[in-house]
Amino acid sequence: MQITTSSGQATKDAGKKFAATLKGGDIVCLYGELGAGKTTFVKGVAEGLGISENITSPTFILMNIYKTPPLLGKRRGAGLLVHIDTYRLKNEQEFLDIGATDYLGEPDVIAIIEWPEKIAGLLKEKKVINVSIDRREENTRSITIV
Repeated sequence: MQITTSSGQATKDAGKKFAATLKGGDIVCLYGELGAGKTTFVKGVAEGLGISENITSPTFILMNIYKTPPLLGKRRGAGLLVHIDTYRLKNEQEFLDIGATDYLGEPDVIAIIEWPEKIAGLLKEKKVINVSIDRREENTRSITIV
């Protein structure tokens, strides 16, 4: 699926729409350069999952965990949204050290990983959904979901 957005709000709306396709156990690998709109997209996913907390980039803390509202979570089979950013990791061992693998593929968790290329070896045996966000112009983004 290919989506073109022309504003931050449209990128967030695309994430919200994408959230409707997700279920517990899904692992979303989110690709894009710095400033491409990855966290904006995740904000939309969180909103689509009924999460009202302020969603921030986990660049420095590596992992944010959000609870989905009970009713919505039950329908999707997901009680948690785990947002992971591996940008600052040096290697896969650091990913293992923070315990992030405990969430990958778990039936009650939707995991979104920014910069997944840093942990590609750990994802080889996992079924993932790849989302690429490419910045075309100042506000235009091309979002590809495979």
